[in-house]
Amino acid sequence: MSAPAPSRPARSGPSSTPSPVTAPVTAPASGTTAATASGGLDWRLRFAFLSVVWGFSFLLVKVGTEAFAPFQVAFGRVLFGALALLAVLLVRREPLPRGARTWGHLTVAALLLNTAPFSLFAYAELSIPSGLAGICNATSPLWGMALSLVALSEDRPTRRRFAGLGLGFLGVLTVLGAWQGFAGIDAKGTALALLASLCYPIGWIYVRRTLAGTPGSPVALTGAQLMVSTVQLAAVSALFTSAPTGFPLWPTLSVIALGALGTGMALQMQYGLVTEVGPTTAQMVTYFIPVIATTAGVLILGEQLHWNTPVGAVVVLAGAALTQARPRAPRPA
Repeated sequence: MSAPAPSRPARSGPSSTPSPVTAPVTAPASGTTAATASGGLDWRLRFAFLSVVWGFSFLLVKVGTEAFAPFQVAFGRVLFGALALLAVLLVRREPLPRGARTWGHLTVAALLLNTAPFSLFAYAELSIPSGLAGICNATSPLWGMALSLVALSEDRPTRRRFAGLGLGFLGVLTVLGAWQGFAGIDAKGTALALLASLCYPIGWIYVRRTLAGTPGSPVALTGAQLMVSTVQLAAVSALFTSAPTGFPLWPTLSVIALGALGTGMALQMQYGLVTEVGPTTAQMVTYFIPVIATTAGVLILGEQLHWNTPVGAVVVLAGAALTQARPRAPRPA
């Protein structure tokens, strides 16, 4: 559920801004095929697996915070994610990136794409349902669209994208129940979740401007980024939290699964999807995540669901889809 740094970022623009819980829309390093990346599984099975894993990530965060501080949940997440990707690199005998400049940019990328948003989501879920956190996560493409108008001058806005931005904002207000004064919604927790979603497009704008063309496979760069984030969160956790007094079974397993599956191996599987079916189809997994997150929260955690939550989520996703739409190429004369 991280947003890794690609070695060859896609063309600048909101449509290339991936969701926080999806892999970048770039292909794996040359020589890596979809079959090797996925173990030969049909792409539809991998698509379903990714939807479930990333949809359940918000539930796993919620369970993890029952026993561990938010910074500790974020730390465990990047630690086990890094270990999973480093194991892949070890099997492939691929080296980590080199050069002080590359590692310096990866340090900033780790802060924006892993350390800050993972911590913010964990803190947010202390006071808001995991389903609401998943819906807030879906606003990331909307933030990316808004930022691209200012930060990415080569990406020209269209009426469709402006309409998507407005529609998405309307969806957020619907989820929050604006007409009833946001009653029943924890303002601080919701603001933290929305801020976490804002971190991702900011990080991706930085990545595209600083790490474009950096040598190394996406897995190597992502593994390095997670290693840096692990160091950052280890330091923050040591400074601002006390050591856990115990390791209860379910919260501990939740954090391990959150890192090893959702932040590590699922990303590796996503690279194979991008290669096999293309970035557009692979990125559609984004639109299933809030549905699964909300369903899991209601069925497993017993979270309450009011009519405006699913309706608003659909409106948010529709707006996000519009902001991702590219204009059709003109027909040849």
